[in-house]
Amino acid sequence: MKINWKTSDFDYNLPHELIAQSPLADRSTSRMMWIHKKSQKYEDKHFYDIVDILKPGDVLVRNNTRVIPARLFGIKEETGAHVELLLLKQKEHDVWECLAGNAKVVKVGSIVSFGDGQLKAQCLSIGDKGLREMKMLYEGIFTEILDQLGQVPLPPYIKKKLDDSERYQTVYAKIDGSAAAPTAGLHFTKEVDQQLLAKGITITEVTLHVGLGTFRPMDVENVHDHVMHSEVYEMSQETADILNQAKKLGRRIVAIGTTSVRTLESVWNRFGQFQECRGETTLFIYPGYQWHTCDVMLTNFHLPKSTLLMMISSFMGYELTQEVYHHAVNEKYRFFSFGDCMLIDHD
Repeated sequence: MKINWKTSDFDYNLPHELIAQSPLADRSTSRMMWIHKKSQKYEDKHFYDIVDILKPGDVLVRNNTRVIPARLFGIKEETGAHVELLLLKQKEHDVWECLAGNAKVVKVGSIVSFGDGQLKAQCLSIGDKGLREMKMLYEGIFTEILDQLGQVPLPPYIKKKLDDSERYQTVYAKIDGSAAAPTAGLHFTKEVDQQLLAKGITITEVTLHVGLGTFRPMDVENVHDHVMHSEVYEMSQETADILNQAKKLGRRIVAIGTTSVRTLESVWNRFGQFQECRGETTLFIYPGYQWHTCDVMLTNFHLPKSTLLMMISSFMGYELTQEVYHHAVNEKYRFFSFGDCMLIDHD
């Protein structure tokens, strides 16, 4: 096993036209590559085939976070300079970690005004690479003001305006807090859920609020030098009990998306089992990582040189990942957030 991984090891050529700019009309009709790690084989399927592929007794774990309208456009009160803020993580009641566009004008003490002034944000401290800690100043209910003034922050590679912002939410999203969607979950529909449950598949949920790691590219040459931005996660006692029982009985744990994976592995690394907890994780998974929790993973196709592609390479194996991505490009799969998916099966 190679040890000194370079970021460039995870590059690949992707024709621009394969980057999906909008979701399909029917979520469940996305294409899905079914990958068998043990035999190194793969098949071209559709997402709705997951009902036939998964087995009775499987436990499916997905991330119930909801994307907030975290993108705000405002004016610096002292100078009139335009400022964009992306809310990343709630630190305490009215204090948020933000990524500031035009960051150099946002200094400690600066106040940025949004809308007609019904929301203001005061800079409390400055971090690196555009990060700012901002205190929100307002009267009323913050979530209602944010719904009025904010925009759902689509990834920068999506150039097309989204007609319905709910299409960038999973159908089971319920806990506000993410700056990006857990995109593997976008393929699910209520009908697919009903079919899975009817087959004897358990569905349970964790929460991980997706933050800066999704937006910030890696800027180091050596993979092991990269430090992940922390993200808040939570696991309920009910979910912990379901997962511990699955482990005990030898049932497969099917992780829906890389955010569910990070939550599962973070909890296991912390306690050696599943347990009710809340915390922050900086877990960075790349080839060489010792896996503990997942038997099957559903995930979309990820950006070149991204931490997510490194996680997939760890789970599936580097060479097979390279082969699978080459096949996906040749077969014109749709890539990234609104694109197609793969189901990686360790069997």
